[in-house]
Amino acid sequence: MSELHYYGTGRRKTATARVYLRPGSGEIEVNRRPLDSYFANEVLKMIVKQPLLYTETAENFDITVTVTGGGNSGQAGAIRHGITRALVDYNEELRPKLKAAGFLTRDPRKKERKKYGLKGARARYQFSKR
Repeated sequence: MSELHYYGTGRRKTATARVYLRPGSGEIEVNRRPLDSYFANEVLKMIVKQPLLYTETAENFDITVTVTGGGNSGQAGAIRHGITRALVDYNEELRPKLKAAGFLTRDPRKKERKKYGLKGARARYQFSKR
């Protein structure tokens, strides 16, 4: 790409987000849809915008996101992680501030696998003594 852009990959649970930051007016596009139409929940929109508001760069970039896998919450977390990494790509001096806020840490929690002989990951079948 000839146009100047910054890239970050974000992940949470089973969701993966590819985030591109370009100098612009602050528009966020997720899977070719505006952020407001992609996420109906206000909390998820807030999660996505957190790193931009924290670093006061919300009006400086147009953001294009491609996100796959997971559900709404996982996708929002993955986008936040990707935006944070792209901001660090843009300006390395933002790293300590973003790290202190916990935005650079990938949330490692995933669904635990079902174990054989059990109902689920940890749930057992009911025990009967007699």
